[in-house]
Amino acid sequence: MSAAHPAGPTPLGAWPAMVLTAGLGTRLQPLSAVRAKPALPVAGLPLAGRILRWLGAAGVPAAVLNLHHRPETITAAIGDGTAFGVPVRYSWEPDILGSAGGPARALPMLDADRFLLVNGDTLTNLDLAALVAQHVATGARVTMALIANPDPLHYGGVSVDGDGRITGFPLRGPDNRGWHFIGVQAVDRSVFTPLDPDRPSATVGQVYRDLMASDPNAVRAFLSGATFQDIGTAADYLDTCLALASAENDPACLRGARVAVEPDARIARSILWDDVTVGPGCALDECVVADGVTIPAGARYVRRAIVHGADLAAGPDDERIGPLLVSPLDARRRGPSR
Repeated sequence: MSAAHPAGPTPLGAWPAMVLTAGLGTRLQPLSAVRAKPALPVAGLPLAGRILRWLGAAGVPAAVLNLHHRPETITAAIGDGTAFGVPVRYSWEPDILGSAGGPARALPMLDADRFLLVNGDTLTNLDLAALVAQHVATGARVTMALIANPDPLHYGGVSVDGDGRITGFPLRGPDNRGWHFIGVQAVDRSVFTPLDPDRPSATVGQVYRDLMASDPNAVRAFLSGATFQDIGTAADYLDTCLALASAENDPACLRGARVAVEPDARIARSILWDDVTVGPGCALDECVVADGVTIPAGARYVRRAIVHGADLAAGPDDERIGPLLVSPLDARRRGPSR
């Protein structure tokens, strides 16, 4: 089934966006202990900056980002947003409010009857004008952008009936036959106005289920073949950065500012953040080295995330080496399923 697109474009100049950037980034530890996930450098640009650049190119006039975990790293990376083409305001959450509570708190800043709601941890090339055009044409209150599920065992699903209405959200697993939500949706303000702006609440597991029960047409699907890149885990992060560096033909974007590498050190398919020093005789293969880390002479690491970790809790697979916390990229981190 393909999405029905009304004739003629729908202008995005009246559609602000909220980018959900308050999450803890649990599955991305220990990297998310250094920078909030939306502030991570992704092939030379902060992740949230890449999202804003995509929104701005589509004509989105303004955005709100919500803040909770490591907020200073997001504001330092994004500033007022103009460097990425979209003016930004920030909604502070002393307690994390969730996927519905966050938008409810930010409504006064959004100042629009309809807006885009975008996850701050995924990248896509979705056609936003087509999404909002379908949202307006169908009279839906929520329109979720979906693609064929790339991994039903890893990602939860979205069930869609023959008329494009969303009917459920099956859990990930062998029985999952649902589509995959790529973290972009067009929403009506009225969905969030009844919510307490100081109380945590969720979209999929709470608000949307109630909407579907009261009005089967309220939550609809926009089906597309858009690209989707997930920054869920440290391994996902590395894969996405390497893919973008290759696609953009810019290997230098994998190194941050003030990086010093000894001539006999070997760096392969690795990401070095700011103020990193790599000592003589070192070898790094498929590693992520966080801000301010010095790799001691002769050290050799394969598929590791390396951070300053003296004050960080170590996971069961992590290793402390002097002031460093060294974590396998493929370690399983506890976090919510998608």
